[in-house]
Amino acid sequence: MAKARKPSLDFVVYLAVRIAVCVLQALPVRWAFAFADGLAWLAYRIDKRHREVARENLRHAFPDRDADAIDQLVRDCYRHFAGVAVEIALLPRKLHVDNWRQYVTLVHPERVVPALIRPRPLLIVTAHFGNWEMAGFALGALGFRTYAIARVLDNPPLEAFLKTFRQATGQTIIAKKDDFDRLAEVMRSGGKVATLGDQDAGPRGVFVEFFGRPASAHKAVALMAIEFDAPLVVTGTPRVGPMRYEVISEDVIDPRDYATRSDAVKAITQRYHAALERLIRQHPEQYFWLHRRWKTQPSRKPAPKPLPHAA
Repeated sequence: MAKARKPSLDFVVYLAVRIAVCVLQALPVRWAFAFADGLAWLAYRIDKRHREVARENLRHAFPDRDADAIDQLVRDCYRHFAGVAVEIALLPRKLHVDNWRQYVTLVHPERVVPALIRPRPLLIVTAHFGNWEMAGFALGALGFRTYAIARVLDNPPLEAFLKTFRQATGQTIIAKKDDFDRLAEVMRSGGKVATLGDQDAGPRGVFVEFFGRPASAHKAVALMAIEFDAPLVVTGTPRVGPMRYEVISEDVIDPRDYATRSDAVKAITQRYHAALERLIRQHPEQYFWLHRRWKTQPSRKPAPKPLPHAA
C-alpha cells in the first residue's frame, strides 16, 4: 500500500527547488557550473547504489575498457547530469527565438523539418541522453508545436513548476499514464509527439539487443507508429559545449516499410534502439547509466529432461 503523501513536505521540497533555481539564475554562469561540479563530486561519493549500477552497465556496454576507464565514465556521467540540471534552470532566461543559434545546432534538419511541417503524425523518439528536455524546448522556440509524453511527478507543486518550464515555448505535456484518449486524439489530428524510448518494460516487453545485451522495451512506440501511420524520427541532444547542444536526427523509420512483416513491432523497436545506441556511443558519458535499463532479462526455459534409456 502506497504511503500517504504529506502536502507540507511536498511544499518544502518545491520551495527548496525554487530557491535553488533563483540562486543559480542570479549567479554568474561560471559559478553556476562550479556548483554543478561540486554537486556531481558529492553525488558520486554518497550515491553508492546508483554508482554501482552505472559501473555494472558500463562494464557490459564497453567490455574492452579497464576499471579506471569505467570509473572515469561514471564520474563524467554524474558531472554531465549535474550540469544538465543547472542548464535547465538557466535556459528559460537565456534561450529565445531570436538567439537559439547560440545554443542549438540542428544536425540533419532535412530529416526532421519536413516531417514537422507535414500533416502526417510524427513520433520523435529519444533517450535519457544529453539533455532530452532541450530538444522540445528548442523546437518550441523555433515555432514548432510539439507534444511530449512524460511521467507526472508525485509532488504536485514541483510537477506544476516543471510543467511550466516544459511548456514555456509551446510544447504540450501529455501524462504518461491515464491520458491515452488525449494522445490518440493528438495522433489522429497529425500531432508531433516526443517520447523516451529506452525504459525497461518488464517481462511483457519486447526484447531487443541494446549494447550487446537483451533489453526489454515497450511495444507502445512501434504500435502507435503502425496504428497511426506515423514515422519515427530517432533523435538525440548531446551537449557539445557549455550551454551548447546539437539536436541530431539519427534515423527516420517509416512504418509503411514494415507493413507486410509479421515481426514489425520487434523490427521497428530494434531499429530505433540501434539508432539510439549509435548516438550514445558518440558521447557515452551523457547517457543515464545510473538507471537499471537491463533490469528485466528473458526468462530461461528449463532444459528438457533426457529421455529414459531404452531397456
